[in-house]
Amino acid sequence: MSEYDVEQSHGMHVVHLGPREAPPLLLIHGSGASGGSWNPVVPALAGHHHVIRVDLPGHGQSPPGLSYDVPVQAGRVAALLDDLGLGPVTAVGHSSGGYIATALAEQRPDLVRSLALISSGPSPDALLPQPFLLRVLLAPPLGPFLWSRRSDAMIRRGISATCARPVDVPDDVVAAMRGITYRAFRTVLRRNTAYISERSVPERVAALEVPVLVIFGTADRRWKPSSAHQYDAVPTARVEVLPGVGHMPMFEAPETTSKLLLGFTATAADTPPVIPQT
Repeated sequence: MSEYDVEQSHGMHVVHLGPREAPPLLLIHGSGASGGSWNPVVPALAGHHHVIRVDLPGHGQSPPGLSYDVPVQAGRVAALLDDLGLGPVTAVGHSSGGYIATALAEQRPDLVRSLALISSGPSPDALLPQPFLLRVLLAPPLGPFLWSRRSDAMIRRGISATCARPVDVPDDVVAAMRGITYRAFRTVLRRNTAYISERSVPERVAALEVPVLVIFGTADRRWKPSSAHQYDAVPTARVEVLPGVGHMPMFEAPETTSKLLLGFTATAADTPPVIPQT
């Protein structure tokens, strides 16, 4: 296996980086994004891990999915890991990608050694008023019309609006975000809300008994930064708050984010995975 391999599996575009024999690290992006959102931290992570980066259904280079329910998407990821013969992995999710990582651990504890949640809002009451541009793009009746006519500059402004620091958004990330349809994006957001409304993320991960790393920026513009401390109630969780960082730590503070993830995986490797009773 070379340093960079690409495949399609279970309706998802999958990229492998780093040595195949290294400990596996699964990266799951957030709503509307793609695996490319991890690009700033991948070089550091791939130096120590077999990194598996996915484009979820309907995102990036993956075809639309029949369902965007969080448990269904987690089931697809589980099937992918089974086919690859991988597990247990450290599952890392950004924003709503953290919900899919959590659901994966709920469904298949044998596949998940540890969880890292980056800017993953814990519950619906933690959601902040969304940027004006996003509200306009999502609100009918103009939303579908404007969505199909988004310019690259508009997409970059949308990403930057969630950040507290200036960021350079690469062309491939912009192109990937252009791929998701209006209908799919609205559906994904609704399904994510349904998942955390049914039961908060801290409640869910507290029941899993796996090591958890939570990374949150003090200037997150999607979720109330103070909501990161809802995870303090999780006995196995370590909460890291990044000063002056918004919703995209991978872009705004890639070196710090990489170091936190690598330090966490090194520690979590000493913790045996939870094997379900039969």
